[in-house]
Amino acid sequence: MRIALMTALVACADQSRRFWARRFLTGLSADEMQFIAEFLGSSILDPGLSADISRVPSRAELAERIEEFQSGRLAQARPVPRALLPDAEHKMILLLEYLSGAAIPQVAAPLRSAQA
Repeated sequence: MRIALMTALVACADQSRRFWARRFLTGLSADEMQFIAEFLGSSILDPGLSADISRVPSRAELAERIEEFQSGRLAQARPVPRALLPDAEHKMILLLEYLSGAAIPQVAAPLRSAQA
């Protein structure tokens, strides 16, 4: 499953950033990659979220979208032990770094224009 997740996430990255994406993902667990894939999947399946993400003008607003995504995940799940909350924060940071570094067209293009 880990190899399939890595292959799919590398394929989502911009062509020029795929080597970087593969190196970044190599250091992640299957659980961490699954979290990234869930976010990308939700942005595809939820037209409102997808539209919002495509217009994110800054890294800070992208971080807010990730926080909203995580809050929704946790609200739907059974009660989460407090010990898992640092893990959730860690996954949100990894997701933000992946999205920023992989230059995913519908997510990272506005980030590049905001930095210019």
